[in-house]
Amino acid sequence: MFHRVLVAGLLLAGPSLADDVTTFRLENGMDVVVIEDHRAPAVTQMVWYRVGAADEPPGHSGIAHFLEHLMFKGTDDLAPGEFSATVEAQGGDDNAFTSWDYTAYFQRVAADRLDLMMKMEADRMRDLQLLEDDVVTERAVIIEERKQRTDSSPGALLNEQMRAAQFLNHPYGIPIIGWKHEMEMLDRTAALDYYRLYYAPNNAILVVAGDVTPDAVRKLAETHYGPLQPSAGIPPRLRPSEPPQLAERRLIYRDARVSEPYVQRTYLAPERDPGDQQKAAALTMLAALLGGSGQTSVLARALQFGPDPVAVYSSAYYDGTSVDDGTFGLVVVPMPGKTLDQAEAAMDKVLADFIATGPDQADFDRIKTQIRAEQIYARDNVGGLARSYGEALAVGLGIDDIKAWPSVLDAVTRDQVVEVAKEVLDRRRAVTGWLMPEEEGTQ
Repeated sequence: MFHRVLVAGLLLAGPSLADDVTTFRLENGMDVVVIEDHRAPAVTQMVWYRVGAADEPPGHSGIAHFLEHLMFKGTDDLAPGEFSATVEAQGGDDNAFTSWDYTAYFQRVAADRLDLMMKMEADRMRDLQLLEDDVVTERAVIIEERKQRTDSSPGALLNEQMRAAQFLNHPYGIPIIGWKHEMEMLDRTAALDYYRLYYAPNNAILVVAGDVTPDAVRKLAETHYGPLQPSAGIPPRLRPSEPPQLAERRLIYRDARVSEPYVQRTYLAPERDPGDQQKAAALTMLAALLGGSGQTSVLARALQFGPDPVAVYSSAYYDGTSVDDGTFGLVVVPMPGKTLDQAEAAMDKVLADFIATGPDQADFDRIKTQIRAEQIYARDNVGGLARSYGEALAVGLGIDDIKAWPSVLDAVTRDQVVEVAKEVLDRRRAVTGWLMPEEEGTQ
C-alpha cells in the first residue's frame, strides 16, 4: 500500500489560486481549505499534520513514519484495518505519507461519502487504540521497509549519507524512515506520547477538494472535527539551525551492486519563506534551466549532446517547499569509458560558464512558458491542487503566498537567476558524492 512509502513532494511550480477556494478555521484551531470542482461527483479529503521527521524527539528517528503506519490500526470505533476496508467498500481509495515537515492522510471517494470519511478521520485523530502486538508487528514492518527501500539500494544509501553530511546540525540530515538502531527501540509509549501531543485539530489542516460547497464542508467539519479537543503544549517549530558551512564535504560510497556509477552534488539552499519567495523562485528557474527540461537543458546539451559527450544522463533538482533551508542538487551519470572525475569536471565547467554568461534568452523564455503551462494543467487536477495547498500551508506558507507564487515565478529575471546561482552554488556549502562499484579485493 502506498501509505508505506515515504515521499517528499517535488513541484516545479505550485498552481495559482483558483476563484473557488475558501478557507476558515474551526473554534478548536483546525484550519480548513475548500477547493470547489463540480465537474465530477467525487471528493478528496486530506488531513495534514504540521509535524514530520524533523520534529522527532532526539533518539526517536522514524517515529513520525512509524505512527503513520499505526494510524491504520484500530480506534474505539474501528477495528484494525477497518478504516481502509471501509474506504474500499465505498469505491474509494486512501493513503498517507510522511516527510520531514508534515504527515498527511487522504481519501478519494464519491462526494456523498464525505460525511463518512470525516467521521472516520476525526475518530482516529484523537481516539487511536494501540495494542502492544500492533506496535511490535508494525515495527517489524518499517524495519523491513527500510531494508527493502534503503539498505537494498546503493543510490538510496548514498543519498542518506549525503544528507547526513549536508546538514551539520539540522534534523533534515536524519532519514525520514529513521536510523535502524533507533527504529528498533521505538515502542508503544513513545508512539502514544508523540500521537497525543501532535495529532490534534489545532495542529492540523483539513483540505477538501471536489464536488462540494464551503457551507456543506463547514457543517460537516463542525460536526465531526469541531468537538475534538485541541492539544496543549505543542512546541513551536524551532529546529536546530545550521552553523556557517565553511568546507566542502566529499564522500565515496562503494557497493558491489552498483552497475552505473554517477556523481551527485547537493548545496544548502534557501526555502520559500512567507512573504519572501523571490530567491526560491529564482532557484526553481535555475533547476529547470540547468537540468529540468530534458535534452534541451543546459547540462544535457553540454554533457550529453555536445561535441565531446561525457554523460548518458544529467539533471538538476530543487524543492523549496519546506520549513527550513533545503538543498539544490545535481546528478551526472558518465557514459561508458568516461570517469567520474571527467564527469564532475565537465559539470563544474558548465556551471562556471553558466554563471559567467547567464542563461540564453531563448532558453529562459521557453522555461517561463513551460512553467506557466504547468500551472494551468495543475489546476485541472483537483487532487493535485489539494496536495499543493496542504503542503504549502503545512510548512508555514499562507494563502497569500500560494496566490503570489505564480506571479513571483513569472517576475524572475535572468540577472536574478545568475545572482542566486553565484550565491547557492558554493562548494563550501556542498556535498559531493560518488557512487561506485567495489574494487576488486575490497570488502
